Amino acid sequence: MEKQDKKQVLLYHCVEAEDLARKVAAQSEFIQLQTINWRSFDDGFPNLFINNAQEIRGQHVAFLASFSSPAVIFEQLSVIFALPRLFVASFSLVLPFFPTGSFERMEEEGDVATAFTMARILSNIPISRGGPTSLVIYDIHALQERFYFGDQVLPLFETGIPLLKQRLHQLPESEKIVIAFPDDGAWKRFHKQLDHFPMVVCNKVREGDKRIVRLKEGNPKGCHVVIVDDLVQSGGTLIECQKVLAANGAAKVSAYVTHGVFPKHSWERFVHKSEDLEKAFAYFWITDSCPLTVKAIADKAPFEVLSLAGSIADALQT
Repeated sequence: MEKQDKKQVLLYHCVEAEDLARKVAAQSEFIQLQTINWRSFDDGFPNLFINNAQEIRGQHVAFLASFSSPAVIFEQLSVIFALPRLFVASFSLVLPFFPTGSFERMEEEGDVATAFTMARILSNIPISRGGPTSLVIYDIHALQERFYFGDQVLPLFETGIPLLKQRLHQLPESEKIVIAFPDDGAWKRFHKQLDHFPMVVCNKVREGDKRIVRLKEGNPKGCHVVIVDDLVQSGGTLIECQKVLAANGAAKVSAYVTHGVFPKHSWERFVHKSEDLEKAFAYFWITDSCPLTVKAIADKAPFEVLSLAGSIADALQT
């Protein structure tokens, strides 16, 4: 895209996403950071103020969100619903991690599909002067969720896999890398983007409360095996997958997930300890889609953060 064809974007952000927003703005002279006063009344409800509201009329505006907990969603939604109504030329919402994505199934009467509820809420963002909101999401958990959104938003589904591929090519002996998927779902989601690597596929079998991982196909022997998935919660599946790969001759095992959710500090299970280095993951790559996790794991081996900033900057020019 030629320089003169690029649009100036005014980027607002939530408190948690400030570091990522600064990185996004640093990617392009066409992105300018804006601010919001995130205050609360004495009863705890939001008391919010969008700075420069008069000046953003006719401008391309974006908001970088982080729905890390139900507690922060309401205040961000209040801003998200207000910005398009300020006579902006267009509005983009960047929500790198769609948080309710693993709760999309109704398996029996009474189950509540919260992913569908979240999509319905976002589908009602007011239309700006430029039309529907552009909604940028990375590696959504269940592929069918892309059909949950109504016509008032235009979902743009991006992926963090190019960041992983770039990092893998920087490693020594990159020709000895094998990609492993912990289940068929991960294989369906990612295998086409990684088809130039040899692959291993595992599967999960539940026996009571236990989750047993078995090697389904492929050969990890003597290779650096990288387990790839979209998100991690407790990390139990990754640990069991690592055990199976090691038992089948993997020289070392690493992991990549786009979204390092890690509730209840479950990332601590992966931090290198001197007595367990032989069983440890060589690398554990995540993106900065979950800002609280990024702060928690800073400078802790084996974690490395692959930033979405460049990809987000490009998406804002779409």
